[in-house]
Amino acid sequence: MARKHLLSDLAPAKLSAGNSDDPVRPHTESPQYAARGAIGAVSRSIELLKSQSLAELEPDLIDAPPVADRLEESLEEFEEFARNIKEHGQQVPILVRPHPSVEGRYQIAYGRRRLRAVKAAGMKVKAAVRTLTDDELVLAQGQENNARQDLSFIERALYAAELEAGGFQRSLIMAALAVDKSNLSRLIQAAKQLPADIIRLIGAAPKTGRDRWYELSQRLAQAGAVDVARAVLNDDQVKRLTSDDRFIRVFDAVAPKKTKAAKQEFALWTAEDGVQAARYKQDKRSLTLMIDKKAAPEFADYVMASLPDLYAAFKKSKQ
Repeated sequence: MARKHLLSDLAPAKLSAGNSDDPVRPHTESPQYAARGAIGAVSRSIELLKSQSLAELEPDLIDAPPVADRLEESLEEFEEFARNIKEHGQQVPILVRPHPSVEGRYQIAYGRRRLRAVKAAGMKVKAAVRTLTDDELVLAQGQENNARQDLSFIERALYAAELEAGGFQRSLIMAALAVDKSNLSRLIQAAKQLPADIIRLIGAAPKTGRDRWYELSQRLAQAGAVDVARAVLNDDQVKRLTSDDRFIRVFDAVAPKKTKAAKQEFALWTAEDGVQAARYKQDKRSLTLMIDKKAAPEFADYVMASLPDLYAAFKKSKQ
């Protein structure tokens, strides 16, 4: 997919007067219609960035963002990505801002995989450095992820829940994730119903959709299920699986146990002469009769031959 949007929506540090004191306007419209304030600050042309130089920074000077937008990927997936960076270099710059509280350091908005891969290769990282508010940083993260369309359901849910827990307005989160109010509520609810550590131990699980995560939350509500899930996920063999396979392992491990119906024993039927000729059991649906041919030879044949007369007598008794 073309990446034209990834760095296109960054405004200069100095905003216009119409934006400077209007960071986020509450709105009820779809996020794509919001074009002012922090949202407007990440809606400029790619030509603006092309016309400005990029910095090369030491990776160790760059810290994590206030709220991470991604779960950690598997080691195998990262190693493949890192090899590509090492062989061909970093093609797309990351976005950082000057650290809001530590002089001389930076905070990443997006590009954490690129930063990690470049650091592993022993290179400096190409970065666009912009002065961003917390709201602008969140929106920049959201636009990057929406352009790539590769955040899994649970990553979006966890990101939304953590943004809200961090005090960000729902209108801003809606814009960052390009969702409406009802879909945002579903995302946040999904994340809150699951223990955060279990989500992180499972990982992004890109092939696992909303319904399966909802079902997992219901299964984890059973007594002891969370402990079972944690034990499964901390197994070394399970840790080496893909995130989707880890989900399946946990999903199956906490499945409700099927209770077996109590086995009904056959009752013994004894004739007047003391011969134990048959055994039987019955429930609401059937009667099972077992005739012991050793105890009463030819009795089974007699019963089968007498069934028509027995049934006729039964019908007559009902008249």
